Amino acid sequence: MKDVYVDDLLTDNAAGSTVTIKGWVYRIREQKNLVFIVLRDHTDQIQCVVHKDNVNESTWELANDLYQESAVTITGELEEDERAPTGYEISVDELDGEPGEPFPIQEHQSKEFLNDNRHLWLRSQDMTDTMKVRHAVFQAIRSYFNDEGFYEFHSPMFQSTQAEGGSELFEVPYFDDTMYLSQTWQLPAEAGVTSLEKIYTIAPSFRAEKSKTSRHLTEYWHAEMEVAWNTFEDIQDYGEALIKHVVDHVTSEHEDELERLGRNPDELQATITEDFPRMTYTEALDVLDEECDIDVRWGEDLGRHEEGALTELYNTPIIVTNYPKEAKAFYMKEVPDNPDAVQGCDFLAPEGYGEIIGGSQREADIEEIKRRLRDDGEDPADYDYYLDTRRYGSVPHGGFGLGVERLIAWVCGLDTVRDTIPFPRTVNRTHP
Repeated sequence: MKDVYVDDLLTDNAAGSTVTIKGWVYRIREQKNLVFIVLRDHTDQIQCVVHKDNVNESTWELANDLYQESAVTITGELEEDERAPTGYEISVDELDGEPGEPFPIQEHQSKEFLNDNRHLWLRSQDMTDTMKVRHAVFQAIRSYFNDEGFYEFHSPMFQSTQAEGGSELFEVPYFDDTMYLSQTWQLPAEAGVTSLEKIYTIAPSFRAEKSKTSRHLTEYWHAEMEVAWNTFEDIQDYGEALIKHVVDHVTSEHEDELERLGRNPDELQATITEDFPRMTYTEALDVLDEECDIDVRWGEDLGRHEEGALTELYNTPIIVTNYPKEAKAFYMKEVPDNPDAVQGCDFLAPEGYGEIIGGSQREADIEEIKRRLRDDGEDPADYDYYLDTRRYGSVPHGGFGLGVERLIAWVCGLDTVRDTIPFPRTVNRTHP
């Protein structure tokens, strides 16, 4: 096990002592009788100086043979030095490691090249910072649901039916049958909620979308919840509280990472402290017409342009409810006084980042579900297990799904969701 990290040296005030540190060469600069090595690990960076007159010949030769990203172990005296990047440097006595080969990633290379070499680009400061924020987001999601009394519940990745639209399904040969990669856990979750009442999951979802936009991945992580005995307003309350909790945790614990990524944490404070505006789909169309001079016919789904214009008017996420029934999934419950609309809600992030949560109250009427399935070209018999949840002890219930990568992209202020996940999968990106 690694005993000492760079951050330990910088915070423990160990100047004057002999230390041993392991890491990778972040930068290296050679002079006649000196080699400057900036060593990195996952915590920070520290400058190390190899003096030719202070080391043996093999150590000096190794220091001159190293490349960027060579892995090394360094032993030497820790000294305070205001000229060093972090205020400390190590005067090297011993150096161990293998030079490896020249690192292929240098400055000013194209985004496509970096994606082709994602397995190496993960070592960059930007990716390291983003992965730390990603970890914090997952940690916060789980802590929120656990603190609210939810049980973590898992559904299969192989599913026999669609839930969000047949055109976006990945078909998978399954012995002598065909299955589909999960678009959402929701249908199995509606069975689980009758047992545990409050459940959540954090799991991959798969959408065969041919979109090449900055907001789409074919494989992404989904934080989903389902709760029994709820109201539609409860779903909105849970979603708002979850986002506030995540943003508060990330800005409190990872301010340095956010700032290095170019995101000012102060820009996210309104999300923590202010109530999210809530409006119906119809009201959103009125706002677009009056404030943005954008005319949307009632019944059309809001696209990226409309969502972007709408969210530019607010400094927190907004919640849009009561969407047209024809634009939403078969399982969403009708609005009591408007059979053309459903109790579905989308949480739209500021700055044009778009939908980060989609949720709804679930339809309880078995005959209405059958009718909606037929309208979608589906055979209700294929959903027999799902319809059983209505036949036997059905109760009011609902839930939502949060796209974790979209949330991370917004929190970090990134240009694309592809930079929020270690190995993005898109319609034209399968390697590495």
